[in-house]
Amino acid sequence: MTSPDRILGPILILDDIRDGRMHLAALLIAPEGQDVPAPETGDGPAEMVRLADLAGVTVHRARFSVPLDRPSSYHWNGTDYALAGLPEDGGRLAFVSCNGEEHGDLDRDGAERNAMWARLGAEHDDRPFSLILHGGDQVYADEATHGHPLSEDWPDRIPRDPARADLASLRDHLRARFADRYITLYKAPEFAYLAARVPALMQWDDHDICDGWGSLRRSRTYSPVGQALFEMAREAALLFQHGTVEGDLPARFRDPSGLHLGWSVTAPGLRLLGPDLRSERTRREVMGKGGWQMMEDETRSPCPGRTLVMSSVPLLGPRLSLLELLMVLTPRMQKYEDDLRDQWQSRAHRESWTHMLELMARIADHADQQVTVLSGEIHLAARGEMSLPSGDTLHQLVASGISHRAPPKAWAKVLGALAAFGESPLKGHKIRMARIPGQAQRYIAERNYLVLERSGDNWSAEWEFEAAGRSPALPL
Repeated sequence: MTSPDRILGPILILDDIRDGRMHLAALLIAPEGQDVPAPETGDGPAEMVRLADLAGVTVHRARFSVPLDRPSSYHWNGTDYALAGLPEDGGRLAFVSCNGEEHGDLDRDGAERNAMWARLGAEHDDRPFSLILHGGDQVYADEATHGHPLSEDWPDRIPRDPARADLASLRDHLRARFADRYITLYKAPEFAYLAARVPALMQWDDHDICDGWGSLRRSRTYSPVGQALFEMAREAALLFQHGTVEGDLPARFRDPSGLHLGWSVTAPGLRLLGPDLRSERTRREVMGKGGWQMMEDETRSPCPGRTLVMSSVPLLGPRLSLLELLMVLTPRMQKYEDDLRDQWQSRAHRESWTHMLELMARIADHADQQVTVLSGEIHLAARGEMSLPSGDTLHQLVASGISHRAPPKAWAKVLGALAAFGESPLKGHKIRMARIPGQAQRYIAERNYLVLERSGDNWSAEWEFEAAGRSPALPL
C-alpha cells in the first residue's frame, strides 16, 4: 500500500449545516506514528480523533465549524485557508464526477489526468466555490480485486465456498487496495489544493465498489467474495469520502445504521439531497426500502428555494430497452448488458424510474420550491428537461468526466439519436434532451465539470469543457 512521506490534507468534508454554521470534518492522512497538528479556528484547536490505522498509515479526523453566511478561514500547520461560506443570496457550487478510469488509472501522467482539476482550482482562486459536489465514481476501484486468488477473476469466476481464513485474507487485501487508491488520488496536488479550501459532499457510484455493482448477477454480489468486496468498499467510502467510520455517521445521513448512505443538507434557500443508489441496489430495484423512504420523507418537507438532487446515474434520458434487447441477442455485446441495467431508463427499472420522477414532481408541488437534478456517470456532458404538473420544469444537468477521458464521439451521436425520439414515463410529461448552450449536439464527448451559481433567488449553470471552454450560462 502507498505510504505517504508527509501528512496529506486537510481534506474538507461537509458534515452538516445547522444553527447557521457549516460543520466540517477535516481528514489528515499521516505516516504511522507521526504527530499531526490540529486545525485551528477562532474557537481554538479542533478536537482530533484517530479513525483508522492502515499498514503504516494513520487516518485522523478533526471536526470544527465555521459561519455559514460569510467568508471565514481556519489555520493548519502554518497556513491560513480561506473558506467562502454559503450566503443565502449567493454562492457558487462545483459539480464533478468520474474521477478516474477503469484500467491503469494510477499509472497515468498526473498533469494529463488532473488537467481539469487544475482548471477548477484556478477558477476557485478567481471566484471561490462554497462547496464541491462529487457525483459518483470518486475512485475507480475495479482493479482492487486483482492480486488475490479469491478475487483475481472477479466477477467471471469466484469460489463458491471459500474458507474463513481465505476471506479474512481477502478483506485485508481489499482494505489495503482501496486505501491505496484513495491516498494516491488525494495526494495529487491539483486535487489536494481544492480539497483543503472547499468542503466536499460525496455520493458513491458503482466504480467506488466495482464496475456494475448491484447490476451484476445475484450469484456474484451475494457470494462471500462479493459481500467482502462490498464491505471493504463501504468501509473505505465512509473513511475517505465521508470522514467517518461505522456507528459514527454525521447528522446529514438519514439512516444512522448506514444500511443506506443517503443524506440531506439544508441551508437557507437551498436543499441538497444525495440518495444512495448503490447500497440497496439489485438487478430489479435501484433503491431499497430505506432509500425510498428517505425520498418520500423529503417530499413532505417543504424547503422554499432550490432543491438539488444528486442522482449518480442520469434520471432523464432516452429509453434504452431497444439497446438492451440488441445486446441480449448479440453474444459479443452481452458483456455490456450490466452497463445498461445500471441506468434508470433500463427496462428492468421502469417502475422505479417512474416513481422517482413522481417524487421530483411532488417536491416541486410545494409553493416557492424548484428542483434540479445533477448527474454524472456517462463520461459525457448533457442536459435534459421535463415539464412538471406544477408548471415548473425539471432540469437535469449532467457533468461527467473530471478526469475520465471522453468516449468516442460516435457514442455521443448514438445517444443523441436515441434522445431525438423523446420519452414519457410520466404520462403527459415528455422528457426532452436539450442542447447545452453553445453546443450543436445533445451529448458532448469532452472532459468537463459544472458550475452552479446563485444570485438572489435565481440560479444558473455553466459547463467547463476541456477543449470547447466555457458554455454560456443556462438560467434554471
